[in-house]
Amino acid sequence: MSTHHILCPNCQAVNRVPDDRDGKPNCGRCHKPLFAGPVALTQASFDAHLGKDEIPIVVDFWADWCGPCKMMAPHFAKAAEELEPKVRFAKVDTEAEQALAARYGIRSIPTMIAFKGGREVARQSGALGAGDIVRWVSSVR
Repeated sequence: MSTHHILCPNCQAVNRVPDDRDGKPNCGRCHKPLFAGPVALTQASFDAHLGKDEIPIVVDFWADWCGPCKMMAPHFAKAAEELEPKVRFAKVDTEAEQALAARYGIRSIPTMIAFKGGREVARQSGALGAGDIVRWVSSVR
């Protein structure tokens, strides 16, 4: 049986999760869910997830003042409900984490970036509905 290493968004513990695990697994250390919708990332937690999670990560770069970002947020959460735990969904507030936005050349928001093995594999700018997000993520994962 193969497993993936998954970083707990709550306590930062690395968990081994079987590929065929049904449902949403809990952390072995803090016992909180490893997946409960999009995770808000900071510079430190962003690098930790990219370095330790062995599943694809889809990051929504957004800002509170952005109307399309606010419109897309519930659709992003709905896509997370459908695709987790096979994919980690995360959000980066570009106002609070300007260095991350600059590092990835974010010029318009919302912008989603899909990562595999810590590397960017696809990018999509503009607000999408839940079905379009699921299709896009499924095509790049």
